Amino acid sequence: MENKSAKGWLYLLPAILFLGAFMVYPLIDVFVYSFEEGYNSASQTFFGTGIYNYSYVLHDPYFLQAVKNTFILVIVTVPLSTLIALGISYGLSSIKPLRELYQTVFFLPYVTNTLAVGLVFMILFQKTAYTDGLVNLILGLFGMTPIDFIDGPYWAKMFVLCFYTVWVVLPFKILILTSALASVSEEYYNAARIDGTRPFRIFRKITLPMISPMLFYLIITGFIGAFKAYSDAVALFGTNLNAAEMNTIVGYVYDMLYGDSGGFPSYASAAAIVLFAIVLTITCINLIISKKYVHY
Repeated sequence: MENKSAKGWLYLLPAILFLGAFMVYPLIDVFVYSFEEGYNSASQTFFGTGIYNYSYVLHDPYFLQAVKNTFILVIVTVPLSTLIALGISYGLSSIKPLRELYQTVFFLPYVTNTLAVGLVFMILFQKTAYTDGLVNLILGLFGMTPIDFIDGPYWAKMFVLCFYTVWVVLPFKILILTSALASVSEEYYNAARIDGTRPFRIFRKITLPMISPMLFYLIITGFIGAFKAYSDAVALFGTNLNAAEMNTIVGYVYDMLYGDSGGFPSYASAAAIVLFAIVLTITCINLIISKKYVHY
């Protein structure tokens, strides 16, 4: 028995070493940096330790704006994209002919370059001196005045960012949910139909419980992915996200390291730890909720 246990740990050793070198050690390193005040990356020196870095970050208007943007993005895009993906997947599962073709079409955005897609969205929504953009032309057909979604009011820019994020994450969620729906045994549906159960009740009492593990997985990964959003905002609004008021927490960390306000690894580390704490808290809350609503 001990020999089998040792062999199991031996098999796990490469993964443990990899995770330790590239995940555990960097996390500990960042945690230490976050308490070193005035850290200079060139000379590897600092003048004190304490919580000043956290105080600075939590009172920085740019960071507070980034937190606001990130939370709006999370609250809007994760539930909305999951519901839309569920609806599309449920529709695809009931289509026999050309199902594979539709699945391929819906999956195409997932393999498309994020920045290229962002450029297309920017062209569609941006209002310039030469054109109001395709979206504004469509809105004009309904008598609405043109709106600059890229350089205009905050709500318009946030709408574009949320719309773009939902569009980008839909393919993966559709793929996962379509596979989950296909794995539900037809015997459950046949038994429910024999009893005269209505379609909506079948969906609520059979389909949702059977695919709840996949839904929970998508919600967890969706929250984590939305909190890590950065490239989506850059693709739409450029690299100066602070000026556009569209920065995210990850964007703030990058700016503190390499951006116009770069050279402050201690502040970046503190912001990264705050982000880690937020994601960990929300993940734990989801795990607690899942015990009641997820059926394995």
